[in-house]
Amino acid sequence: MRTRLTMILAGLILLSTHTLATENQAMAGREAQPTYQITRATGPIEIDGVLDEAAWQTALRIPVDIEVQPGENLPAPVSAECFVTYDRRALYIGCRCFDPQPDRIRAHLSDRDALRRNDYIGVILDTFNDQRRAFQFFVNPLGVQSDVLRSEVSSGGNEDSSWDAIWDSAGRITAQGYEVEMAIPFRSLRFPNGSGSHTWGIAFFRSYPRTVRHQIMSVPLDRSNNCFLCQIARLEGLEGIAPGHDVELNPTVTSQRADVLRDEADPAGGLAAGPVDSEAGLTARWGVTPNVSVAATVNPDFSQVEADAAQLDVNTRFALFYSEKRPFFMEGADFFSTPINAVYTRAVADPSWGVRSTGKHGAQAYSVFVARDRLLNLLFPSNQSSSLGSYTLTNSSGALRYRRDVGTASTLGILATVRDGGEYHNRVVGVDGRLRLSPTDTVSFQLLHSSTRYPASVADEMNQRGGPFSGSALHLEYQHDTRDWSAWGWYRSLAPEFRADLGFVSRVDTRGGEVGGQRVFWGKPGQFFTRSAIGAELQRVEDQAGELSDQAADVFARFEGPYQSWLNVRATSFKEVFAGTTFSGARGNVFFNVRPTGDFTASLSGRFGDAIDYANRRAGRLTRVGPGVTFNLGRQLYLELDHRRERMQVDGGTLYTADLAQGRIVYQFTATTFARVVVQHLHLERDPSLYRSTVEAGSSRLFTQLLLSYKLNPQTVAFVGWSDNREGDERLDLARTNQTFFVKLGYAWLI
Repeated sequence: MRTRLTMILAGLILLSTHTLATENQAMAGREAQPTYQITRATGPIEIDGVLDEAAWQTALRIPVDIEVQPGENLPAPVSAECFVTYDRRALYIGCRCFDPQPDRIRAHLSDRDALRRNDYIGVILDTFNDQRRAFQFFVNPLGVQSDVLRSEVSSGGNEDSSWDAIWDSAGRITAQGYEVEMAIPFRSLRFPNGSGSHTWGIAFFRSYPRTVRHQIMSVPLDRSNNCFLCQIARLEGLEGIAPGHDVELNPTVTSQRADVLRDEADPAGGLAAGPVDSEAGLTARWGVTPNVSVAATVNPDFSQVEADAAQLDVNTRFALFYSEKRPFFMEGADFFSTPINAVYTRAVADPSWGVRSTGKHGAQAYSVFVARDRLLNLLFPSNQSSSLGSYTLTNSSGALRYRRDVGTASTLGILATVRDGGEYHNRVVGVDGRLRLSPTDTVSFQLLHSSTRYPASVADEMNQRGGPFSGSALHLEYQHDTRDWSAWGWYRSLAPEFRADLGFVSRVDTRGGEVGGQRVFWGKPGQFFTRSAIGAELQRVEDQAGELSDQAADVFARFEGPYQSWLNVRATSFKEVFAGTTFSGARGNVFFNVRPTGDFTASLSGRFGDAIDYANRRAGRLTRVGPGVTFNLGRQLYLELDHRRERMQVDGGTLYTADLAQGRIVYQFTATTFARVVVQHLHLERDPSLYRSTVEAGSSRLFTQLLLSYKLNPQTVAFVGWSDNREGDERLDLARTNQTFFVKLGYAWLI
């Protein structure tokens, strides 16, 4: 296998050399976009949502009037004009969005980055002008902010809303539509240093949701070019500016009290009040150079204010994935996004300190973090299933990512991770690349090699290999996208001994891949549908010995219609080998979503058909239904309700019925202050006579969280909250098992 991987890597290096010679011609579409000349502000600007300052009269004006979705570069149904100027401190953006029916503008007070249901407008800035990474800043008509990091080269999706910056915004609804103003400090951005003139990529985007969601831009987009940043305009004339060199100090104080059961064997016995645990922490960020930043945290507060969305974990083979929500790890996370998920920072569970640095100079970029962890959480993968283990073992974790731009829009990179503590270690190193061969064709690859050793007690407990062992992993992927056709294929091979303990790799001892394609149909203005697609894909996975693990053939269709509705339908024929038995069958999946107004959304998901009862190694039939609704009552109150019911039928009757209900109520006092209630309830009923092992006939879990939040900016925050957990079974009603009170204060101090 090692020889085969070496030959593949050599071929990819030759391919990247060819890419250098050809992609400049492929990306020539950027030359057709306009170049704008910016001038300095002629006076002060107050960010109040009123474009009445004299400086706006001489600012660069850019029209935003091209509909790119659902219309294809057509005159937009509404127009907007945006103004751009700057001074030594900040870039200033002002936009007038015209609307013939201002009373239909969709605008709600909400937390940051929650603008999807709203009208909004914003700017996209490629500050390195390298067509790979951009900062996006959006504002709704009430001044609510959203900042997003866009990447053309990451593998986990091209937009990351977890990135946050400190900037100012304001908005107001007028008789002609709405107006917004933004001040984006240069110290909140990263761009090349230098005393000369800077050139950035720039585009404006407006979301205009009505019967359909009109997406309006300042530049036309070619649907047969899958590089978005290659098509935006240039902004020239920025002089006498420098990115941030400041020091940002973010001290935090967290206090919490956890009450637990007096007697774990007697849940009805009530809780004993725990001690109040108060802890001070400090996170500091330093702009070492204009292109390099360093952040460090001591005694960090990683209490999770945002509750994870509950997931059904009944009849699952592999560990469930939960997104990272801790700000220290989220910044720069897109650098570590590669085809194989080798960096999953939630593996760092209870760090006592951490250091992180990111930087970019010319064609070179890097990101690195190191943390000292008091808890060792491990994911043990195999071909058939995965399991989790948690150990009180102090360990050090670290990851290094180096990426080099190749040609106009391609990259090559190196990734290394390490976890080390006592008798335990896991080290991973590898190379990867994303090669854009043409505006429609992209090849991605990653090759990793790991070295692992578990403590003897852990290896025995989890049935893992003793002593040191190593393994390799390979991922190859091809993507072809044009206006009307898409085709894709990927191949992945993971050795049985491959481990990525700082990542999330829940299955190994596999080799296989997928091929697929789809035909896209675009509706014309006035037609019932705006976009639809039909396609098919084939997938086959074997173990490393060549024995079938699973295979599937899918046909699918997608329809986008009026009232921002979309429907996904998928039919699958599958064959799966589990515990030495081959199962086969067919299943169907459906998902429907509609947003008839800006205040109401409804959705319905479903899965029906053949399935496998993994606990008892037999065939079954699964029915899963999931309705959901969201409401906005006025500008300040938001309600979200979701329910999922799953039922497994086997020979002899109903094996289990699981109901998972989740509710969220948010009252937004202002753009910076809200109160929130989250409730999650799981109820599970099983027939013990149908199980091989002993199980409870019924069980329930109830989680409740109350939170009062003040967030002046992403780092200056105050949280006060309470969470409560209750459990029950067929013998005992829901009884409280623990509760927690917490207070968190954080302040961003710029010096």
